[in-house]
Amino acid sequence: MKRVQLGILGSGKGSNCRAILESIRNGKLCAEARVVISDILNAPILKIAREFSVPNVYLPPGQFRTRLEPTVETELVRLLRGAKVELVVLAGFMRVLKTPMLEAFPRRIINIHPSLLPKFPGLEAWKQALGAGETVTGCTVHFVDEKVDHGDIIAQREVPILPTDTAESLQARIQVAEHELYPEVIAELCREI
Repeated sequence: MKRVQLGILGSGKGSNCRAILESIRNGKLCAEARVVISDILNAPILKIAREFSVPNVYLPPGQFRTRLEPTVETELVRLLRGAKVELVVLAGFMRVLKTPMLEAFPRRIINIHPSLLPKFPGLEAWKQALGAGETVTGCTVHFVDEKVDHGDIIAQREVPILPTDTAESLQARIQVAEHELYPEVIAELCREI
C-alpha cells in the first residue's frame, strides 16, 4: 500500500501530532510525515517532530494574529509542495487558512476540533460546552474551508460531560478521544488518496 505524504501544521503542545507520529511508527497508519511546520518559534510540536526525526520548520506568521500574511501563506504552500505533501493535517494550528492554501490543497486539508461541530467553534470549546450545561461534547474531524471550525464533517467522537468535570478534566478526556480518532480518520483518508 502506498504511503501517503503528510504535512502537519501546529502552534502548540503537539499532542495530536505525537499521536499521529506514533500511529505511523507502530504501523497503524500507512503514511509518512514529510514535514511539521509551526507558526510559533519554540512550539513543543517542533520538538516532537525532531524526536521522531521529521523535518520541521518555523514559519514566522507575520503581523496578523489569526491568519498568516498572504506572502507567508504562499511560502507555506511552497514548503508543503516542496515536501511533496498530499494531505495537510492541522494539529492545533491557530491560524485561519485562506485562498493560497485552500486552492493548493482542495479537500486535502483537515482539522480536529474539541467539540461536536457545529456546536462551539472557536477557542476553548470544552469550556463553552461546560458553560452551556451540555451533557455530551466530543471532537470533530473536518475538511478545512475559509471559515473558522467549519467545513464538511468527516467524523466525530462523543465524550460525556460528567457532573464532577472541571474544564481541565473534560479537556483531558476530549484529548484522549482526539488521539484515537484523528489517526483513524487519517488512515481512512489515506486509503482513499
